[in-house]
Amino acid sequence: MARRPEDEYDYLFKVVLIGDSGVGKSNLLSRFTRNEFCLESKSTIGVEFATRTLRVEGKVIKAQIWDTAGQERYRAITSAYYRGAYGALLVYDVTKPTTFENVSRWLKELRDHADSNIVIMLIGNKTDLKHLRAVAAEDAQGFAEKEGLSFLETSALEATNVEKAFQTILGEIYRIISKKTLSDDPSAAAAHGAIKEGKTIVVSASDGGGAPRKQCCST
Repeated sequence: MARRPEDEYDYLFKVVLIGDSGVGKSNLLSRFTRNEFCLESKSTIGVEFATRTLRVEGKVIKAQIWDTAGQERYRAITSAYYRGAYGALLVYDVTKPTTFENVSRWLKELRDHADSNIVIMLIGNKTDLKHLRAVAAEDAQGFAEKEGLSFLETSALEATNVEKAFQTILGEIYRIISKKTLSDDPSAAAAHGAIKEGKTIVVSASDGGGAPRKQCCST
């Protein structure tokens, strides 16, 4: 039996969403993968994930987006999920300075657990709350430049720059893969090479990923 078109892809890229609880990681995930926004979304427990297939520079890319819990008590559990990730969106809330201050800690944890060549983008979310903004875009841009990260502000509610953020990071990952500039370390190469040409990352049923949340609306 022939495979269905949606099952056919050239590359599968794992991307993790990290950042403090409440910054909007789950809504970025649902907006990108299902074009939904949940006003009453609850904090993620452990890890969940969803996928979306799209075309990047002529190749069909299946993006597997993992949403990691921001609460401290789940940190030891979720750190293992950085392994094998090609990209990471490091998210903070533009209305909460503390979430931006904690970006440095998240970045350290990411660099401690992830591949050294992982593509990282800093995301300032909730730009729709203009009257509550407490973190200047210029400050975040300066931090991103200092740390060698790309930077973009988004609104999952208004769908502002969400598509652009994922398209940008997936495009950058693809360019790195296609130029074979990932780590020359054999073990890293083996970990990354396993996902080309339709080979998937095995996820256990207990990971609880991707279940639609209640009270969501599609636009």
